[in-house]
Order: sequence, then structure tokens, then C-alpha cells
Amino acid sequence: MLKLATLIFFLIPMILLSQELNCRVIINAQAIQSSDPSTISEMEVAFSEFLNNTKWTSDQFKVEERINCNIVLTLTDASDPALGQYQASVQVLSSRPVYNTNHETILLNFGDRDWAFEFVNSQPIIYNENSFIDNLSSLLSYYALVIIGLDYDSFGKLSGEPYFNLAWRVVTNAQNTGFIGWDQFNSIRNRYWLVENLLNAQMKPIREASYQYHLQGMDHFLENPEEARKTISESIQKVLKVNQARPRSILTISFLDAKTDELSKIFSKGDPSLRKRTYNMLVNIDATKRSDFAEMIK
Repeated sequence: MLKLATLIFFLIPMILLSQELNCRVIINAQAIQSSDPSTISEMEVAFSEFLNNTKWTSDQFKVEERINCNIVLTLTDASDPALGQYQASVQVLSSRPVYNTNHETILLNFGDRDWAFEFVNSQPIIYNENSFIDNLSSLLSYYALVIIGLDYDSFGKLSGEPYFNLAWRVVTNAQNTGFIGWDQFNSIRNRYWLVENLLNAQMKPIREASYQYHLQGMDHFLENPEEARKTISESIQKVLKVNQARPRSILTISFLDAKTDELSKIFSKGDPSLRKRTYNMLVNIDATKRSDFAEMIK
């Protein structure tokens, strides 16, 4: 009986601990006439299991601490379904909870139109940080590491650095494979430039802004909303300064794509002068979002 109790004691931590990601994969195959529904379902399961069952960090996560994310693939072409060759556009979203609330704040809302991969039923997807295995494993691993890095940045200043470095390694391993999206030349808004920005010293104030926005701002919103608004507004000032030095960088665009709706709601109330000042900064960063922020100055 004592042995059984001891075994249960040691098993409980294992049961309560989990991997880092709680990722839902959704695949839209309506544009692929020859697609087999069972293959698409297996693809969703395989992608989800790879993302959620791979151990990406050395840290221990409780089940409730897993990072919520969604990866939505829209298959645009199946050049050779028999060989499992696909092309897709993808939307990647991740979020983290706001302390003492039921609200999830978006950390990443990123569109990637350059997915090309092979998928064969029952073929394992394997992550190797030191080498390129195939484009599918590289694509999924890259976004897993970026998602984790952004989450860590939101809880500790520049804490995501190790995971952005691993994502950069995925990029460099994939650069000479001929797959689009991994190099600096064909686009300024691709996977290369996103992680380049995340590791670029000139862009670090945006990552510092994420820590200030989330841990020092949003996580205190319930107890002191006006003070939280001031802190969040100060974080936008950091983003503005980066944008003045490097206008329309992918990291700045990505930050606002994730935060536009939330910022509009946050600053629809509170001190009018703070609302006006924050509105002016946001429009200065991206004038195309002027109408999205209009609620802030009504």
C-alpha cells in the first residue's frame, strides 16, 4: 500500500505538467477540388499533435499555463496530391490571459502567404534545431518558437530571446532549400524579417513595450484602470520611436495588427487628454488605422 501511495505521489506532478502550447489547427481545403476529407482531418491532427506534444523549452508548464494559439491554413493549391504537395496561406494567432480576468489579449496576429509543404499520412513530423528536415517541420517549428518567445516577452523583459534565437536557426537552416519566405529578398514581410526584427537591437524597444503593456499595464487594469492606461500609453510611445527610426517595419505592423481592437476599447474611456495623446501616437504609427481608433476620441 505504501509503494502504491509513493507511486501516486510521484505521478501527480507528471499528470499536472504539460507541454507549452495549446494550439488548435484549422485547415480550409475548399479551394482544393481533389482533396480527400480524411487526409485533411489527419493533417489537422498531425499538425496539432506535433505543436502540442513537442517539448520546446526546458521549463515546466501546468496544463492551465499552456499558451493558447490558433493556426488557420487555407490550402490554395495541391500541385500533386498523390505526392502530398500543398501550398497554403496561413494566419497565426496567439494570446495570453490577463491577470484576474477572463480576457485573453492577443500577442500575435500574423499572415503568411508562402507555405509550401509535403504531407503524407502517418509520416512523422520531427523538429531538429540543428538541421533542415523538411519545410513542414520548419514552418511549424518556427511559429511555435515565435509564439513562445512573444509569450515570454510579455511576462519578463526580453525573456523570449532564447526562442527567437532558435527561430532564427530554423530560418538559417531553411534559407538554401529553395522554399519561399525564408530569405530577405522576396519580401520585407516574411518569416525572415519577422524574426530579424525580433532580434534586432534597434527594435528591442517594441519588445520592452510588450512587457510594459502586458505585465505592467494589462495585468493591473482591473485594480487600477487609469494607471494601467497611462502605462499602456507609455508603451505605445516606445513603439512610436521605433517606427520613426524604421517606418512600417514588420514588427511594428504585427504589434498593431494584434492590438488595434484592444487599444480602441481600452482608450474609449478614461482621461480625455490621455486618450487624445495615445490616438495621435497610434495614427502617427499607422495612418491607415485612423478609423479603427476613432472611438478613442469620441
